Amino acid sequence: MISPRALDSPDDSPAPPPPAPPPDSSRGGRLHSLDGLRLVAALMVVAFHFCAFDNWSSHRWGVPTAEVFPTFQPIASYGWLGVELFFLISGFVICMSCWGRSVRDFAASRAIRLYPAYWFSVLFTTAVLFFTRDGNTGFTTARILTNLTMLQEPLGVRNLDPSYWTLWAELRFYLLFAIVCAMGLTYRRVLAFCALWLLVAALAPHCGNALLTSVAMPSATPFFAAGVVMYLMHRFGPTPATWLLLGASWLLAQEQLRPLVASAQGSVKAHLSLPVSLAVVTAFYLIVLGVALKQPRALDRRWLVKAGSLTFPLYLLHEKPGWEAIRLLHNLMAPWVLLGALVPTLLTLSWLVHRFIERPTARVLSRRLRPRAGRHGPSRRDHGPTEPLVAP
Repeated sequence: MISPRALDSPDDSPAPPPPAPPPDSSRGGRLHSLDGLRLVAALMVVAFHFCAFDNWSSHRWGVPTAEVFPTFQPIASYGWLGVELFFLISGFVICMSCWGRSVRDFAASRAIRLYPAYWFSVLFTTAVLFFTRDGNTGFTTARILTNLTMLQEPLGVRNLDPSYWTLWAELRFYLLFAIVCAMGLTYRRVLAFCALWLLVAALAPHCGNALLTSVAMPSATPFFAAGVVMYLMHRFGPTPATWLLLGASWLLAQEQLRPLVASAQGSVKAHLSLPVSLAVVTAFYLIVLGVALKQPRALDRRWLVKAGSLTFPLYLLHEKPGWEAIRLLHNLMAPWVLLGALVPTLLTLSWLVHRFIERPTARVLSRRLRPRAGRHGPSRRDHGPTEPLVAP
């Protein structure tokens, strides 16, 4: 591994941005593994929503999901933890894609990555509900337009699709990390950022300040910060400081799991085990850490990049449109047959969105938004957030 001193000067001053690497120059193929993990996380969320979520959506199947999937429902009930894996990967990838870039280029890359698929999903979901509910979507024009900005939550407007809630968490992470980016990314500065952010996230819930808690994001920060730290370990090699911060993030994560598990139990109408949830999260830490420190050769496959490209559209499109499909078709076919047709259909739709919406729009937006000196076209380094599941 390369030591931090080999890449950062003694005074830790940032180096000028290097030329963009070729599109497929991921170090040791590690991003291929992360792409595969992103798809696993997305499918966990899909399983949670379709096979375990038993709140106001239970009428989609006509009966509680525990009756529809008596064996699988207890397993799918932990699918909400896929969002924690999303946040871990997001921290890793955002730090990687931001390194050596200006704030303007970083902001442009995020807009290019997020908005095309998101705009399509807002319009597609609205259209699906319009046609399946005889024009009664329950959406006002103002609500639709506000959702198109992706800023509906801070503006006090409800999400058109519950799954959009994590996008606001991602945007807050981007804004905080952009501050470090503006200062110039170095090993010490990013390490200090993670330490300070974890400290504030631990203290914020006890301060009684809603704004501070919103910025600190106690439930998400341990995972974002852990991903960033793992990228530092990947780029510079593990050090006592990075191990210490990674351990601190895990300790804060296990504390934050308590209210998350309690909330998830209300969504699945069943008991969920805190030890099992912690074991799953710990496994996520170990898997991403393993990818960061040494690429498993079995996972070094280029096709995983294609699989990962389906993740963001799948996440955005699966929930309300999928529930509408279940509501309309569950009396016409067996549950597993319906799922066996619905999930591949959503994956196919996700590929179509990536191929014919995201990629062409990204080229246009790249020419408009990127500085001339920094235009490299959409890069495979620009992995999106992950994005996430409905709040349990």
